[in-house]
Amino acid sequence: MDRSTDAQDTPVTEDRAEACHTQCDSGQAKSSQETRAQSATNADRELKLEVTGINCGGCAGRVKKSVAALDGVSDVDVNVALNTAHVTFDGDKLDTARIAQAVCDAGYGVVDETWSYDIDGMTCSNCAGRVEKALAGLPGVTEATVNFALEQATITALPGQMSDGIAIRTVEDAGYHATSRNKKSDQDGTEQTDGDTSGKPTDRSLMLLGASIVLTAPLVAQMIWMYLGVSYRLPGVVELALATPVQFLIGWRFYRGAYSALRHGSANMDVLVALGTSAAYLLSLYNLIVAQGGESHLYFEASAAIITLILGGKIMEDRAKRGASAAIRELMALRPRRARKMSDGKEVEVDINELNVGDIVRVLPGERLPVDGVVEAGESDLDESLITGETRPVARVAGDEVVGGAVNGTGRLDVKVSAVGDDTTLSRIIRLVEKAQTGKAPVQKLVDRVSAVFVPVIVVIALATFAGWMIAGGGIEQSIVVAVSVLVIACPCALGLATPTALVAGTGSAARAGILIRNFDALEQAHNIDTVIFDKTGTLTEGTPTVRDINAVDGVDQNELLRYAAAVQAASEHPLARAVVAVARDQELDIPDVADFKGTTGAGVMATVNDKVVIIGTDAMLRDQSVSMPDAAVIQADISHHEERGRTVILIAISGSYAGFITLEDRIRDSAKQAIADLKARGINSIMLSGDSQEVASYVAEQLGLERGEGRVRPQDKALAVEKLRKEGRRVAMVGDGINDAPALAAADVGIAMGAGTDVAMETAGITLMRSDPALVAAAIDISIATRRKIAQNLFWAFAYNVVGVPLAALGVLSPAIAGAAMALSSVSVVGNSLTLRRWKPRG
Repeated sequence: MDRSTDAQDTPVTEDRAEACHTQCDSGQAKSSQETRAQSATNADRELKLEVTGINCGGCAGRVKKSVAALDGVSDVDVNVALNTAHVTFDGDKLDTARIAQAVCDAGYGVVDETWSYDIDGMTCSNCAGRVEKALAGLPGVTEATVNFALEQATITALPGQMSDGIAIRTVEDAGYHATSRNKKSDQDGTEQTDGDTSGKPTDRSLMLLGASIVLTAPLVAQMIWMYLGVSYRLPGVVELALATPVQFLIGWRFYRGAYSALRHGSANMDVLVALGTSAAYLLSLYNLIVAQGGESHLYFEASAAIITLILGGKIMEDRAKRGASAAIRELMALRPRRARKMSDGKEVEVDINELNVGDIVRVLPGERLPVDGVVEAGESDLDESLITGETRPVARVAGDEVVGGAVNGTGRLDVKVSAVGDDTTLSRIIRLVEKAQTGKAPVQKLVDRVSAVFVPVIVVIALATFAGWMIAGGGIEQSIVVAVSVLVIACPCALGLATPTALVAGTGSAARAGILIRNFDALEQAHNIDTVIFDKTGTLTEGTPTVRDINAVDGVDQNELLRYAAAVQAASEHPLARAVVAVARDQELDIPDVADFKGTTGAGVMATVNDKVVIIGTDAMLRDQSVSMPDAAVIQADISHHEERGRTVILIAISGSYAGFITLEDRIRDSAKQAIADLKARGINSIMLSGDSQEVASYVAEQLGLERGEGRVRPQDKALAVEKLRKEGRRVAMVGDGINDAPALAAADVGIAMGAGTDVAMETAGITLMRSDPALVAAAIDISIATRRKIAQNLFWAFAYNVVGVPLAALGVLSPAIAGAAMALSSVSVVGNSLTLRRWKPRG
């Protein structure tokens, strides 16, 4: 990925570019921008895209035709040798995102860079919408998303098109403040990452709230004692003196926010608060002046109480939102800043950014592992609970893989570094959770449309309420008071927070349990799942088969059979092959080299060993290679005897003649049977697809209580099996290891990858289980259902609150102060409801 530089700004991006949206179905592309437009006048701009997947002149022609068809493109040149496309276009008519889409439409693609920022000053979802619209309109931006709950903006843009300076200036022009969350280089050239800013200091807000409470308390107390029948009233001048600093000093933030919103042609919650409190304050001031010391109705307590209550509500809301997003901060806290690097037999403490793959680091008891690696020396128990969700310490010895962030137990470990920085498992987890949390649910689009017109509609309702009360003879004073109640009770915040806070809390709780939800699509689909397809090896079984029997035919030495088999299998990475090689090495057999190695997926392998052709695989493969098999019926009966007990049988032929077979057994996971029972209790059927024989598949299915087990299924056929079930009307989840099962994971309604968060798993599956425990499958479905249910509850209460509260205020049932309290508490209640998801834990 290109990293472009600028004399003014140092643009920085995520180290891994995101794929060019899901609409780019084929091909991948890397793009670099040689010119950067930073103004609204963009005529005759030039864009250079480096496009992969162009194999011939025909490919280049398709790209050129697709891009040239766009209105505003004046010239397109596609170079097959360099895989580049040079486009000249009118920037006033066309943006770079549309050009990138044209490349996608031609069957190719571009790669986007990802940028993220913390946004200050947003008070409701209208603010988030305005920032999102401003960022989305920047040249080169293909997508912009602003999450109101997290107060974060995420931008995807063509490489070279975006910089921190451009994005921050755009946010500031929209009336807000942005802080980069991207990597940046300090003067020493060391990469640093902005610390988590979600826990922003609230000392100033608390001080303002304290002052507001002190000033407002006498006014509210007066209202209470007068309601109880005490006739004493504070002098009007005293009320004015108490309310004025609350209105114009403490409440200045609402005026500032309202001005910024109106200046940019929109309206937000600040507009409602500023209008409502100003009307109450000015009405009171007018009455005080007109009365000239006589009796008058003053509403200073209403304006001051509204500001105090809403300020207190915002502080509570911010604290609740930080609680919802605590999972990310907990994960970030797992990353140590320093490490003990071994150099010439000595410990040297270094910054973790100075470590390289292959270095040896020493981890003492009680310390966190700074990086991913392999244990070189020592043994200990590691606490990986915050990474994998495994509550029990896991034993690790020399040769075992370990993950950064795990807590070392009582032993000292020397670890060889295998991944650093953003390539570590912990960094990938954080990136994945952040991406899921900043996504938007489909229903959020409806909420955004409602929020966009919410404030103007409420202002119209308030004006109509004022007019209605005037016509009904309520008088100007009472009409204003009721209109103020309408303005301050309406709460767009609750609507804006309903979906994102539930997503943040739900995905965070799932991550703590070792369940990584990649996007909302997985959440949306999981509650409909009625069928789960499991891969067998490594999913329902432990994935580490062991050799049980070695059966050689008469005239063939058993050790010689094993030696030849191990020689061929040594060239394979299949778990069965590794088991055969391990036994040969345990018996200290000499394993010869091989030549002409060939493998057939799902069938077997063959190679030349000591000038003899050795074939290892299924009986079908041996028949295809014309292997002589005397007494085939006896052999088949013997094989069936083993397969009916769940063992895998591989046949061996040497020099065209059948030589014997080896049986292997892969133990069923202890939690597998309970996992299937848990799914069945939820009304979900389970099916197993395996490359083993049908007998083995049937045996495992019977042992676990599966609906059925299908054998002899090749990896490429699993996706077809998924599609077949979906055509039958089933909602299918596919569970696999994320490598061989990638096509099936992608084809399912929900892909669930097991196995320590491999790259393929994270990129293919909608849900990744950080430990290979099938019991987490039901838990993943549970948290998906719980999160979706919480979103529905939040939206119901947010809509219901406004639907009920606004009419009550319009009818004069609620006073302005009570309306302000209700407004403050509405968003807090929505966030609080989402926060209950933090208590979620997998059953059992």
